[in-house]
Amino acid sequence: MPATVEPTPCLPGLSPVAGKPVLARFDGELLSSDGGLLTLREIEKRLGIAAQLAACIDDPRAPERVQHGLDEIIRFRMLMIAAGYEDGNDAGALRRDAMFKLAMERLPEGADLCSQATISRTENLPGPRALLRMGQAMIGQYCASFRTVPKRIVLDIDDTFDAVHGTQQLRLFNAHYDDYGFQPIVVFDGDGRMVAAVLRPACRPKGSEIVKWLRRLINGIRGHWPRTEIMLRGDSHYCTPEVLRFCRARRLDYIFGVAPTTTLRRHVATLEASSTGYVAQTPGTKRRRYTEFHDAAASWDRVERIIARVEAGPLGVDTRFIVTSLTAGSPRRLYEDLYCARGQAENHIKAWKRHLAADRTSCSRASANQMRIFLHLGAYRLMWALRALMPRRSLWRRCQFDTMRLRLIKLAVRIETLSKSIRLHLPRRSPDQAILAYVLAKLPRLVT
Repeated sequence: MPATVEPTPCLPGLSPVAGKPVLARFDGELLSSDGGLLTLREIEKRLGIAAQLAACIDDPRAPERVQHGLDEIIRFRMLMIAAGYEDGNDAGALRRDAMFKLAMERLPEGADLCSQATISRTENLPGPRALLRMGQAMIGQYCASFRTVPKRIVLDIDDTFDAVHGTQQLRLFNAHYDDYGFQPIVVFDGDGRMVAAVLRPACRPKGSEIVKWLRRLINGIRGHWPRTEIMLRGDSHYCTPEVLRFCRARRLDYIFGVAPTTTLRRHVATLEASSTGYVAQTPGTKRRRYTEFHDAAASWDRVERIIARVEAGPLGVDTRFIVTSLTAGSPRRLYEDLYCARGQAENHIKAWKRHLAADRTSCSRASANQMRIFLHLGAYRLMWALRALMPRRSLWRRCQFDTMRLRLIKLAVRIETLSKSIRLHLPRRSPDQAILAYVLAKLPRLVT
């Protein structure tokens, strides 16, 4: 008696259309919801992020028994993150997905990809030395992403809170956020490229800790670009005596926020009073004024150029201070055009955390969570490179990662394997056919 094949049950609750019942089943074998994934696969092949990270890890497995190379595991996980599958458990189903197999250089009918357990073992594999090598490899990949060596770069350094819900290593209670978590330090350049990220406890970083990490970062960049000018930009967390000394010793320009003190406020008392008087005479208006002076905190080695921005309005006076090594430029230009541009780093952090779920640091070991940060950093670079391929003056150049994913990655596709080719059947009425074709045509120009 022949065996009977039970069909996949229909989805319940669907109303009929034009008097005909609607039957929907998850029974499409060579179908995928990630038709645009091959665009990210082409970008990753040119950037080589997975191969560079895998080269930093010592693989203890017997070569003759390896089914999934470290580079394939890392590439699979980065593509999952970029496609919106931030949970490693999704690998249980995606390892059989035809599009993910194609992205891993496998035929749709070929062997399955690695499982969630294999991904977890890989995340726990690197030790401290391997993680240091991976950090340097990511800096090298960042430098290689430029077509020509830049004359000057601006590095935005910031930290962000990452709440945890277990007993992970390095977790710490932060009174400001009223929660346990991490507070990783991240660095972006002025164009939004993510340069580096390091996991650390949820507390304000000390000057000595910042300098220790900055030394590795600057040494790594100058190992590739010895003559490139570097400027550091950050908020008052990073305006410490140790950081200022380090910047002067390494000939780095800087512009940092400064926490207001009574000494600094003495320099702007007259300006605040006159601004308040002007607003009092013209109710409902605001007045913003600037001044500069040279002064030093008690812990600083020398006096610095300090710029004050005084803004008076109906709600009172708001005064901000910044310190900079730059000697040229008016106070207004330095504050509004240069320092305030630092706020764009908050949007980059949002894209990294919210759109790519970089706060999925739920491993018990700190080294595994740092590895996860590198995976999410790699996914960020894939999405940033995709956006950089867009037409310069189009809205695509400013769209968010989740918008790109929804419009260009989440495409229904039917895969057909023929004797001499593989055909991908994408929706005929997709509204973004032109931009996807434009991006694929520009891929050969992507810097490798």
